[in-house]
This record gives sequence, structure tokens and C-alpha cells, in this order.
Amino acid sequence: MSSNSPLSHARKRQWGAEKRTEPLPSLHPRPSDRKMIAGRLAIIATAIFWLTYVVYTIIRQFINNGPENFRFTTEAISYVVVVTFLTFSALMYLVARQGALQRFRNHVRVPRAELDRHFDGHCDGITVLVPSYSEEPEVVRATLWSAALQEYPSLSVVLLLDDPPHPSDPAAAAQLELSRLLARGIQEDLAEPASRFSSALLSFEFGWETDAEQLLALASHYSWAAEWLENMAAHEKNEDHVDEFFINQVLRGLASELDIVSTALSAAHEAGAEFEHDQLLRLYRRLAWIFSVQMTTFERKKFISVSHEANKAMNLNAYIGLMGAKYVIVKTPAGDVLRAVDDGSGWDLAIPDTTYLLTLDADSILMRDYCLRLVYFLEQPGSERVAVTQTPYSSFRGASTRIERLAGATTDLQHLLHQGKSYHNATFWVGANAVIRKRALDDIVEEEIVGGFAIRRYVQDRTVIEDTESSVDLGTHGWTLTNYPERLSYSATPPDFGSLVVQRRRWANGGLLIMPKLWRQVRERRARGERVAVTEILLRVNYMASIAWASFGLIFLLAYPYDGRLLSPVVLLAALPYFLAMASDLKYCGYKYSDVFRIYGFNLILLPVNLAGVVKSVEQSITGKKIPFARTPKVRNRTAAPLLYVVVPYAIVIFSVLTLWRDVNAGNWGNAVFAGVNAILAAAAIVSYIGIGASLVDIWLGLTRWLYVERTVRTSATPAPTVAPTTAPIDWATVLYLGDVDARIVKNPHVRATRSGSRRNRQGANS
Repeated sequence: MSSNSPLSHARKRQWGAEKRTEPLPSLHPRPSDRKMIAGRLAIIATAIFWLTYVVYTIIRQFINNGPENFRFTTEAISYVVVVTFLTFSALMYLVARQGALQRFRNHVRVPRAELDRHFDGHCDGITVLVPSYSEEPEVVRATLWSAALQEYPSLSVVLLLDDPPHPSDPAAAAQLELSRLLARGIQEDLAEPASRFSSALLSFEFGWETDAEQLLALASHYSWAAEWLENMAAHEKNEDHVDEFFINQVLRGLASELDIVSTALSAAHEAGAEFEHDQLLRLYRRLAWIFSVQMTTFERKKFISVSHEANKAMNLNAYIGLMGAKYVIVKTPAGDVLRAVDDGSGWDLAIPDTTYLLTLDADSILMRDYCLRLVYFLEQPGSERVAVTQTPYSSFRGASTRIERLAGATTDLQHLLHQGKSYHNATFWVGANAVIRKRALDDIVEEEIVGGFAIRRYVQDRTVIEDTESSVDLGTHGWTLTNYPERLSYSATPPDFGSLVVQRRRWANGGLLIMPKLWRQVRERRARGERVAVTEILLRVNYMASIAWASFGLIFLLAYPYDGRLLSPVVLLAALPYFLAMASDLKYCGYKYSDVFRIYGFNLILLPVNLAGVVKSVEQSITGKKIPFARTPKVRNRTAAPLLYVVVPYAIVIFSVLTLWRDVNAGNWGNAVFAGVNAILAAAAIVSYIGIGASLVDIWLGLTRWLYVERTVRTSATPAPTVAPTTAPIDWATVLYLGDVDARIVKNPHVRATRSGSRRNRQGANS
């Protein structure tokens, strides 16, 4: 559920929610020398303390006492393995963080005039693809507007609706109809400014006014555009922090920028300043580009000739595979088919090709110069082999719930880490937003024939983390990926525990499956003579597999009563730089130092969620079957969490308390302190982020849900027929199109549904 849906509008602000609504600045401040040195020392200290622990505590025990018994030896080995993996993840955090600081230190923002100069006569178009499944129309609308107001010479925005085209549920049908009207509504709203500024540009190019008149006219146009945006902002609903962000940062932010230009032009006129023709032309083009866009909607499930696989990747692939051609819509008994035609023939649907694609989640918002700056970067010397550039999204500030605030904090930390990965050439595509060179996707496309139709896969759909696997595919074909070192995109974070479970379970599923591809990529790159740094490999492995080993490692530390001789304060010293660095990063991102403890408790209650994702990955690797994405039900303005993910956090608290009692009696003070800290932080996380009342409701639902049967709604009052005999009449068009056997199955909807199996039942499984 997106954070600014009507359900979230009704949500009351919790105590401890976020008060700050102003986002962090787009440009990261330059790190000080002191911060850079502290980061390097943290990396060195972590490695030294880990080595000291292994030598001083473990090896010394074996040297002094020898392998006393098999149990102690096994415990020692397993404990060292767990501590090593956890320390490795901490070390990778510090390495990525240091890379981010280095990038922020070196980054110089491109001046506005240089951007204008670069895009003189620019003709490479960009298509913004916004995949959406059952999203609230108001959520999608804000996303579309943020894309439509991008300043770019040739811009198309396509809403890829993936809802079933003929829903039987009246509420779903009404929501779908509103979504279908979004693109056309935005196009109509933009008609007046688009016409005004296109005419103004034409008038300037033909030189119908003097230079002095042009300067005043241009100032007037910029003032009018600012007033138009301010008027739109004044009439927008402002019911939550996401609405406030859209109004203030997208609409009023752009209005303020245009108003400043208008004021500057008026001042220049009063001072008698002279402008070059090209400079004025760029200013006229800027207005025309901001308000000129081609808005369309595409629904792949209306056509049987494209894939209906229930995931976001195939929603994107269906449209990308059709780009650059014109089609006629052929009516068949099985459904509509898109047939490509020559340019000279009549056509029903034309899908232009563009040099760049921008994939944008339906609950994300772009800052106004996103396209301009990222495409500029792609077109600079040295970026010819960059396939994907993105700004890892930041969270909306002003969260109304404690869990949304803390989830936002982890999102902002990830923004820093992804920036650091680019320093070490270890970037992964983060699917919420990215500018993609279409030629790179053409290099990795896979094609297969399904039912007589060509199905193209540009973005892999084998796992639900399609962006990660596609990153590896692009690297295998010699392409690179880069994070642009600014904050130019924002995305919603889950407002309750149930919706967070859906998100984090998806994130934890798939990394292990992609690991073999990563090793193949490394081998192929080295075979081409390309240098692959060890740091890059380690960062990529940690990104894809750390959830698995961190989850299992934490389970071992929580559950197993290790021998007290294996514990040492040096272990805490090895972890201390990581926690201090994270606390510093939280403060840098506008949070509190103490949130580092809240994040630890937060990760404890998410332990069963992460483990479930890892287990699903193992299951898929064994069975070879894709893991469908399932939505969970809504309960009173929130998403209900599955029973397991609510009960296990309570079990962690109870077990930690029992462990504390046992270790205190045994005098095992190291384990006792660890168990006590876990019990306190996990209990606090349950109260703050799940809620006692909400958890009781979810437990009750989990225990009783099996008693209920979901009622299906028929699209027709006609009862389902029995299997038709061979003499039953069959529609001639169906027979000619499908053949006799398949035609009889289609004639019998019950048989057809049985044969299609669970595929059609997964229509709503978009990620």
C-alpha cells in the first residue's frame, strides 16, 4: 500500500513520529577532512580488532588447552564463522560509506548554463515508463505529474496499467477507470501552458519583436508559468507528508525557480543588459520543454500477443518489446492481437522508439531536473558504456508513524551506501527510478516464442528483485552502472508493519539465486582483459547474500548457549566502529544518534521476514518454480501481517529473557548482557513498530483465517456449463482461430479455468 493512499490519509500521527517535513538538500555537503580520516580509521580498527579476537581468543585457547572436546571445537569454529561474516558485513558498510564520502567530496554540480548549452538542438528522446498495479489513482497522479514537468526536449510518459482490464469487483473497476483517465487529464491540464509557450518560442524564432520587447515578454512568460504552478499548488489536496512534498518541492519548487528567472530578466531589462540570441532562445525553449509532454496509457493485459506474467518486469518488457513499430489491433475469439505493420500501412497503435528509458515506480516522485542532469551525465565523454544511471531514492520526511520514520531512516542509509558502491564500480540498478540507455537493453534481451507470439525479456523476471539480476546481465555484456551523486528522487516507505513485511520479504528473496550469474560475469570480464577489483566483488557479494548469512548468524547468537570462553570484549570493539559510523550517518541524514539502537531492534523483529525470503530463494533454486508475489489483506487502515511474522518477534523476546535468567544463574555474564539487550530492544520494537493491539488482531486473523472461504464474483449470471460433448455447436471463428480441441476448451469456461491453472490466479502478483 502506498503511503499517500486514502487509507494513509485517515491514519493518525503516532507519538514519536517525524516532525520534520523539509527534505535533505539535493547536493550533499562536502565531507570534512576529519570525517574522511575517521572513516579510514574505522575500517582499519574493524579489521585489527577482528584479527586480534581470532588470534588472542580462539587460537590461544587451542594452543594453551588443545582441542578439549569435540563440542568446544565445534562451538569455536561456528562462533568464529558467525563473527567473521557479521564483521565482514560491517566492514563492507564502512567501505561503501567511505566511497560515498569520497564521491561527495569530488562532485561538482553542473551549472545551469552548461546544461542549457548541452541540450541545444538535442533530439534524443526519453520515454518514462510508470508500471502500476492496483495503485491508488492519487498516488499515481503525483508520480505522473513529477515526470510530466521534467524539463527535457522530447519527453513521453506512459502509464503501464497492469490491472485486469475487466474487473468484476465494482470498487476495482471504479479505481481502474480513474487510473485510465490520469494521463489524459494531465495532458489536458497542460494544454494551455504548452500552447502558450510553444507559440512564444515560435514568435521569438521568427523575430516578430525587438530585443527589448523580447526580454520583457520572456519575463512575463516566466512569471505567468510561476503563477500557473502556484495556482495548481493552491488547489491540491494536502492531507499528508507526501502531498506536502509534491506541493512544495515539485510544484512550488519549480514555480519559485521560474519566478526567480522572471525577476532576473526584469532586472536585466531595467539595467539595459544585452542578451545573445542563443541565450534568449534557450530560455524560451526551457518553458516549452517543461510544459510539453506526450502522456499515454498502455494496458498489456488487453492483448493476448504480449506476456501476462504477473510481475513488474514483464509489465515493462511488454511495452519495451513493442517500441519502434506500428501495429494494427486484430480481433480474434481468444482476444485482441497486436500485429506489426509497415510505416506505409494503416495502423491503430504507434509506439515510438527513444534513445533513453526512465523506469519509475508508481509511488515515487522525481525532482524537476532529474532527466536533464542524468541524461547530461550519460552523454559526457567516458560514459559511453554506462547503461543505467540513477539517484538511489530518499524517503519522504514527516512520516506519520514510527515504523515509517525508521524505515525511512534505513532507506536514507541505503542511499549513502549505493553512492559508495559506485566509487568501487559495484553499482546495482535500484528499480524505483533509473535512466536506461535502450541500446544496452537490446544487448541483454532474450526472446522466446510462447503461443506463437514473440516474448522479449529485457529485464529478467526470474526473481522478484529483477533490477539486481539485470545489473549482473548488463555487466556481463560490458556495460556499467552509476549512481548520480545527488538526491533527485523520493519514494514512499511502508507506513505499517504488515506492508513493511511485504516489501522486506521481497527484498530478501532472490539474491542467492543470482550469485552463480555474478561469478560468470566476473570470469567473462576477466577473459576480456578487464580488471575486476576484489573490493567490487566483495561489495557485490555482500549486497546479494548478506541478508542470508546475517539472519542465520543472528539466529545462532540468539539461540545457542556458546561457551563463555569464546566471548571477549574485543568482539564488541570490532563492531563498535560500525555502530558509531551508522549513528553518525543517521545524524547526517537528519535523524537521531539513538536511532542506531532502534534500527537494531527493528532488524530483530524483521528476522523471520528475512529468513522467509532466504528460504524462498532456496526453494526456488530446488524446484525451479518462480515465487509469486502475494498481497496481504488490509485491516482498518493498515496491512495485516501474517501470523508467523507477528508471533516470532514475541518468541525472540521470551527466549532472550529465558536466556538472560539462565546465564545469570550460570554466571555467564557476557551472554547474559547480550540476551538482555536483545530482549529490551526487541520488546521496544514490538511496541513501537507492530503495536500490541495490532499484533493481537493479526494473531487472531492468522488463527481464524482458514475458517473463511473467499467469495468469488461471477462476471455473468449464466452458470458454468459442464464439459461439452463432441457434438456441441462451436463458434466457427473460434474453431478457425484456435483449432477444434482448443475451441471446445474455450467454449467451456470451467475447463478453460482448470487448464490455465494458477497462472490466471496470479494476475495480481506485481512487485
